[in-house]
Parts: sequence; C-alpha cells; structure tokens
Amino acid sequence: MQALEPVLSPGELRLTFQGPPNERLDALLDRQVPAAVAWGVPLYIAEAFGFRKVLDATFMIGFLVTGGDATRSDVDKYLAALRRAQMDIDMHPEQFKHYHLRSVPEKYREQVDVRAFGTGERIVFLPYTREVFTETQQWIESHQLFDGTSALAGYDEVAIT
Repeated sequence: MQALEPVLSPGELRLTFQGPPNERLDALLDRQVPAAVAWGVPLYIAEAFGFRKVLDATFMIGFLVTGGDATRSDVDKYLAALRRAQMDIDMHPEQFKHYHLRSVPEKYREQVDVRAFGTGERIVFLPYTREVFTETQQWIESHQLFDGTSALAGYDEVAIT
C-alpha cells in the first residue's frame, strides 16, 4: 500500500487477499486479478510468463525465534551463517540458482528456466530501531489497517536489541 500511495489515489486502490505467494501467482497467471504483489520465485515465474513489474518496492521482514531452547548465541550463529551464505550467493550466483527449482510449483517447472531468475530476496542485516518501529505503527494506525486496533505489542516486546 505504501508503494502505491504516490501512484494511486485512495479511491483507486482496491486490494484483495489472494492468499500466500503461490496462490497469488496462480490468480495472476489465471487472469483472476489484474495485478499482484510478488517477489522472489513467484515474481520470476510471472516474468517468465510475460508479466512485467509495474512498481518496485522494498519490504522488511523479521526473524521469529520461538521456544525455550534457542539462546542468543544460537541466534547469533544462525545470523552469521546467513551472512556467509549471502556473500557466497553474491559472489557466485550461478552456482546457487538451481535451488530455485525447490520453490517452483510442480505445474510450472517445465515452463520456466531458473537460470534466468535473479538471486531472490536479499538479507540486509540492519537493526530494526525503535524509531522505525514507531513510524511503522503510526502509518498502520493512520491507515486504519486493523480496524482501529493498535499494535498488540510494543517495541520492547518484539525486538531483540
């Protein structure tokens, strides 16, 4: 929605929930919707079928750590491994593109060539600051995305600093 605001007026914006990424891809390819949000493998598949990107945007995603067994040291080791993997992909992307096949739905595998795909989402290791959290919550509330309810948890409850 944020990326569409400069392009469409609020009255022109009509969003529908089409489900997880592969269901959105199916709805797009079956022409059930005129446009869809896609990234990573679903985006590459849509492009392989001749669809084009209308608008580019970025997004942030966090890591959810649950259970009592994971320590801060475990999380740090996991993130260090992700950093190393990201560097390997950056340095030698062609060596890893075949792994995209694992994410391509069976019905599309024979119709796409993963060698033409990009490298997928990029992990950016930046802290999710209190300021960014607050600004995001304010934007969500100003757009009444959750029927006027405010955030369920505060920054101190959701972020490891």
